[in-house]
Amino acid sequence: MQQSKKTYTVQEAMSKLEHYCAYQERCHQEVVQKLTQMHMIPEAIDVIVVHLLQHNFLNESRYAKQFASGKFKIKHWGKNRISFELKKKDISKINIQEALNDIDDEDYLELFNTIAEKKAESIKENNVYKKKKKFADYFLYRGWESYLVYDKANELIK
Repeated sequence: MQQSKKTYTVQEAMSKLEHYCAYQERCHQEVVQKLTQMHMIPEAIDVIVVHLLQHNFLNESRYAKQFASGKFKIKHWGKNRISFELKKKDISKINIQEALNDIDDEDYLELFNTIAEKKAESIKENNVYKKKKKFADYFLYRGWESYLVYDKANELIK
């Protein structure tokens, strides 16, 4: 039994991608990947991406800001992790910097201090050095700046 792959006209694919982009912010990479999965030829992909850009369905700057805001507020990621993940999605340095600048410094430190205190209390370890390592590993993986992490570890764990 052979599976037939669904084919789309440029117009059908364009309509589908408009809905795809309207549902949630998307980056160029996600849109191109979706079109490739739909078995569109490179020329059609270019036409559709240009159409989405012209009609403001696709906006890299808006995507970067929304991504950074969401990952910071919901997943409690630090700026390093947000920046790294945006780079993986081929977002330009200018847009990444703009998105990170949108995160308020006061909110950033306030959130870090709040989750740092909770995390320090939750680590069940008697050895101070092991406890500090677990604390640091947790925050470094989530992209918080090392100077913040180590200063806070030394302050909270004694």
